[in-house]
Amino acid sequence: MGFHESLKYANRIVVKVGTSTLTYDNGNINLGRIEKLARVLSDIQNSGREVVLVSSGAIGVGVSKLKLREKPKSIREKQAVAAVGQCELMHIYSKFFGEYSHTVGQVLLTRDVVEDDHVRSNVCNTFETLLENKIVPIVNENDTVSIDEIENIVRFGDNDNLSAIVAGLCKADLLIILSDIDGFYDGDPRSNKDAKMLRVVEEVTQELEECAGGAGTNLGTGGMITKLAAAKTAASEGVDMVLANGSEPSILLKILDGEEVGTLFLGRKGQSK
Repeated sequence: MGFHESLKYANRIVVKVGTSTLTYDNGNINLGRIEKLARVLSDIQNSGREVVLVSSGAIGVGVSKLKLREKPKSIREKQAVAAVGQCELMHIYSKFFGEYSHTVGQVLLTRDVVEDDHVRSNVCNTFETLLENKIVPIVNENDTVSIDEIENIVRFGDNDNLSAIVAGLCKADLLIILSDIDGFYDGDPRSNKDAKMLRVVEEVTQELEECAGGAGTNLGTGGMITKLAAAKTAASEGVDMVLANGSEPSILLKILDGEEVGTLFLGRKGQSK
C-alpha cells in the first residue's frame, strides 16, 4: 500500500486553514470557500470520521468587518481587531456548519496550554468530550491576549505549529494544512519554474529547511518555514501531515480517499500517539 493510500484509514483528522484560504486577495471574507469548507468537513464527519478545525483569520476577518483600509500595525490595535474578528469568524462557521446540521465549539488556546501539564490534560479532555458529542472544535490562538502569533515571533506562526500541537493533543491520525500553495517544493515555484513538488517527505532535514526560505503571503504570517516546523512537531507526535492547496476544499476528500495530492510528511511511527 502506498503512503498516500494509507490515509484512507485516518479516523481523527485535524484540518488547518490560514488567512489566505479564508479571504480574497483584497482582504474581504471568501464566504463561498468557507461555505464549501463547512460542507466538506460536515460530510467527512457524516462518514464516521472525527474532525477538528484549526482556523486562523481573526485579524483578517476583523479588518474586513470593520472596513479598515489596511491591517493595523500596533499590537493593541491588532488585538482589538482580533476580538471583533474572532466573534465574526465563529458566527460565520456556526451558521454554515449549522446549515449541514453540525454544531461547532470554540477553543481558544495560548502557549501555557503546551507548557503546563495540568492545563494540557484539561484541554485534551475538552477535545475528547467535544468529539464524543459530535461537536466540531474550531481552534484558534487567543489573539486578544496572546502576542505570540501577532508578533510572529514564535511558537504558532499563523497557527501552523499550533495545528500540529493540537494534532498531538487530540491524538489525531492526520493533520492537513490547507495553504495557497499545492505542496512543498524544492525551491520557490513563484520565482523558479524548475522547482519540483515533493510528494512524500520521510524526514524534515536541514537541507529541506534551507529550501524553504522564508516566503509567506501578505495576509498570513506563515511561510514554508512554519509549515516545516509543523511537520516536525506532527512527526514527533507520530502524526502524518499533508500540505495541500485549500482553494478548492473538496481536496480534503481526495486526500482521505488516498489520492496523491499535496505533500505528505510522514509521522514517526511508534511515537507518543
